Amino acid sequence: MTSGTMSLRGVAKYYRNPNGERMAALSPLDLDIAASEFVCLVGPSGCGKTTLINLLAGFDQPSCGSITIDGKPVTKPDSERIMIFQDYGLYPWKSALGNVMFALEAKGVAKSEAKATALHHLEIVGLKDSAERYPHQLSGGMKQRVAIARALAASPQVLFMDEPFAALDAFTRLRLQDELLRIWQEQQPTVVFVTHDLDEAIYLGSKVILMAPYPGRLRKIVDIQLPRPCDRTDSVFAAYRRELFREFQLVHEEAMDYAI
Repeated sequence: MTSGTMSLRGVAKYYRNPNGERMAALSPLDLDIAASEFVCLVGPSGCGKTTLINLLAGFDQPSCGSITIDGKPVTKPDSERIMIFQDYGLYPWKSALGNVMFALEAKGVAKSEAKATALHHLEIVGLKDSAERYPHQLSGGMKQRVAIARALAASPQVLFMDEPFAALDAFTRLRLQDELLRIWQEQQPTVVFVTHDLDEAIYLGSKVILMAPYPGRLRKIVDIQLPRPCDRTDSVFAAYRRELFREFQLVHEEAMDYAI
């Protein structure tokens, strides 16, 4: 996949507090994301991670500045750009197969083709045998895999993921990290992934962006030079963790000073 290049110039988001004062949810920033890049956004609550990903996905508009994807302004959500949320977003009255087919039929794909494509993507995430099960019959990890299959079946240029693994147990989370990496390597969408977990960001991301609050802003951008998948016990992985953790501590201390 060769598309999905993003460019942000002078992008900021402001809102009014109950007193009518203008507050900055996101201070002006410039950012470039290359096609097929896997970018992880990390930072404490209030740093603008979700604000930024919602702007990129077209769910909200910046107060100033411009956002383009493949040179075109982002003004609204687009079927070529899919968002995966923490709460899965599955339709409870549809089976796993039905949930994945829905994304395809909404794009005008014929039912027979949609079914074949949906089954293929359920097989990719290891759920072909659970195709006829409904969400209430699936574990949290299985629901998230259905959400991933639904997103990928639509062959998006860009995949936005807002803390998709946060509610999962540690074992399932690690397994889905590996599953996501494998799929990303095969299909090469551009991925923007929000997380609070530094290890998860290092393991998944080709680039990690640390954000800071009050106001939300880019604090540090780290290019991760590791094989995919990588060894979490490797000394280079540990060095990235130390670098980001030290910076994260400074962000936390600054946030505490602001709160005081």
